[in-house]
Amino acid sequence: MTKIYSLWGDFLKGLWKQNPVFKFLLGMCPALAVTNSVINGLTMGLAVIFVLLCSNIVVSLVRKAIPHQVRIAVFVVFIATFVTVVDLFLKAQFPQLSKALGPYVPLIVVNCIILGRAEAFASKNPLPRSLFDGLGMGLGFTLALLLLGAIREILGMGSLLGVEILGENFERWVIMVSPAGAFLTLGILIGIFNLVSGRKKAAGSSGPSCHTV
Repeated sequence: MTKIYSLWGDFLKGLWKQNPVFKFLLGMCPALAVTNSVINGLTMGLAVIFVLLCSNIVVSLVRKAIPHQVRIAVFVVFIATFVTVVDLFLKAQFPQLSKALGPYVPLIVVNCIILGRAEAFASKNPLPRSLFDGLGMGLGFTLALLLLGAIREILGMGSLLGVEILGENFERWVIMVSPAGAFLTLGILIGIFNLVSGRKKAAGSSGPSCHTV
């Protein structure tokens, strides 16, 4: 039971408490650059999940065989291999999406989330924990991109996934599909995240306590 609880905790922490975008401000380049639509954000998120899961699995399996002095270089080689797989797959199967994402798929190689989890977690923990950690962090990153993409697409284009939802009379907020809109939306969401987290922390610290008489 303790083991299951630990794995569940490894998964859940990436969704909220240690969300890579809203908590640690990691992966900012793709979070700001490709979230002008939901489909772009989803594609980038799935690509990161795949690379993060695969790299965590491989690093965890061979962690004891990698010399400490060259571990970062080896991790980067692993990550670059999986990023190449994703990049070639998108170019072959979804050329329009690949073109829309531009250089940000190859740049997953230097994404701090992936290298950070490989160094801080997968290289120190067994396969099950590394697997759940990668899945949770990747999903947390993807959910952040989906939220950013949904808000920007709705307000900037009046649509969601290409479907008109606000009507022809809605005046599009052109700024939302520009880089300025990305910074504005991300800043507001981080503020909301910190506000909710602060209230949860305050509620937890002010809960009932036991006193010995």
